[in-house]
Amino acid sequence: MFYYLLKYVLLGPLLRLVFRPRIEGLENVPATGPAIVAGNHLSFSDHFLMPAILKRRITFLAKAEYFTGPGLRGRLTAFFFRSAGQIPVDRSGQEAGRAAIREGLGVLRRGELLGIYPEGTRSHDGRLYKGKVGVAVMALTAGVEVVPCAMIGTFEAQPPGKVIPRIRPVTIRFGKPLDFARYAGMERQKAVLRAVTDEIMYAILALSEQEYVDQYAAVARAEQARATDRKERRFPRAPLA
Repeated sequence: MFYYLLKYVLLGPLLRLVFRPRIEGLENVPATGPAIVAGNHLSFSDHFLMPAILKRRITFLAKAEYFTGPGLRGRLTAFFFRSAGQIPVDRSGQEAGRAAIREGLGVLRRGELLGIYPEGTRSHDGRLYKGKVGVAVMALTAGVEVVPCAMIGTFEAQPPGKVIPRIRPVTIRFGKPLDFARYAGMERQKAVLRAVTDEIMYAILALSEQEYVDQYAAVARAEQARATDRKERRFPRAPLA
């Protein structure tokens, strides 16, 4: 109930007013039945913009940190995500990944739409990074199509660290559904999972026209942080007078 209150009364109209989203390829999202919508992830706003414009309800796998934040803000954020039907995912460790897959498969078995960001985290620089194979495991296990989606302009509207988004138009673009029936029964083969994931990421890349980096986003971000730390230790800033 709260999901639809947010979508049609509280949040949806506000998002449409602020971002004035241009929607392309909405007809590619199945009107009924289970499917995965796999998109790039550029901004915190992505979690809300896609559900606001889709005709069907979509459930996202959201990072567990959104549900465990401290203080009043943390409790409000957790309440918001739970009320909107989002599923917390612990991203630490291999068992956590298997738990996320189980949760996602549960959504698909109920005949619903599942939203996932194969990169596993937001892009810190606006580029598209290597996808994790969990999306392939779920697509092959459940035998469902994957609809690629590109969020365009949300990084500029609300880059990481910016709480209040800039008022600017964005584009949400959906591609043709990807059918992986030819790989039925191969969900345990690593080479197949990598091939399926790369095909999904290529479809997202074609829609988004981002620069692609063949590296996991979390690894690239950690390397950048280490490089910045080494630079600051080598060339410390002079204290202000």
